[in-house]
Amino acid sequence: MARHVHAVPILIALTGLATFSVMDGFMKEASILVGAYAAMALRSVAGTALMLPVWLGRRGRWPVASTIRLHALRAVVAGVMAVLFFYGVVRTPLAEGIALSFIAPLIALYLAAIWLGEPVGRRAVGGSLLALMGVGVIVAGKLGGQYSPEGVKGLCAILVSAVLYAWNLVLQRRQALLAGPEEVAFFQNAVTALVLLPGLLWVAPAPTPAALGWIVTSAALSAASLMLMTWAYARAETRVLVPLEYTAFIWAAIVGWLMFGEALTLRTLAGVALIVAGCLIAVRAGKAEAAPAGKAPAQAA
Repeated sequence: MARHVHAVPILIALTGLATFSVMDGFMKEASILVGAYAAMALRSVAGTALMLPVWLGRRGRWPVASTIRLHALRAVVAGVMAVLFFYGVVRTPLAEGIALSFIAPLIALYLAAIWLGEPVGRRAVGGSLLALMGVGVIVAGKLGGQYSPEGVKGLCAILVSAVLYAWNLVLQRRQALLAGPEEVAFFQNAVTALVLLPGLLWVAPAPTPAALGWIVTSAALSAASLMLMTWAYARAETRVLVPLEYTAFIWAAIVGWLMFGEALTLRTLAGVALIVAGCLIAVRAGKAEAAPAGKAPAQAA
């Protein structure tokens, strides 16, 4: 029984990651139309409007001060991270942007060990490194080519975003143990909106109806993904779920191909194979230690 304790959180996390990857495609389109900053700010407003009745409907109560501070910190980190990421993927293929961001789960494993006291087993690290090798296979040809100045800016923005994403993953675990999915999704959208809205007066063009459609749909997908991931992170440790982040590349490649005509290559498929293999190794390593790890999160359900 103990060895299956993480099965449901893993499936929920995979669903959340797939939902988030589809949202990335919608946000790339919105960012092309109105810019990354405006798209993110307006998505946060739409997300707040969508999540407020959900949170209140679940009898949401105002959190204590320490939880509010955690909500605010993660919202600021996630907001800056997202603006940089969408700025980058406007200038690079979506799947490539996701691939470059995959340094984040590896960083997060060590941050979780430092800040959360979670052990990092050798197999978990080995699985993450194997998955990272898959990312290297995919981007090796890209990084050897010639990029425009805008392309270089995009790559740099994505790499900085990846470091912030690692921090975000660790904060996600702490947040999930203190608050429910609806509360997390509402406050993340609300705080991000408060931080980004003032800048709209200077950097944002008026959105077209088409852009608003992409943004509102993105907000709904983002809120759904946030709730799914919060539920999963409340029931499984960071080291178990973080390696699953690599599966986002598979969905990003599909979305990039369908929405933007970004082709899949044999190099891409070879990298995906390594990514999936690394995830399986790391997840199995997490399951091996599931018995002692599964007790604390259950209290926060």
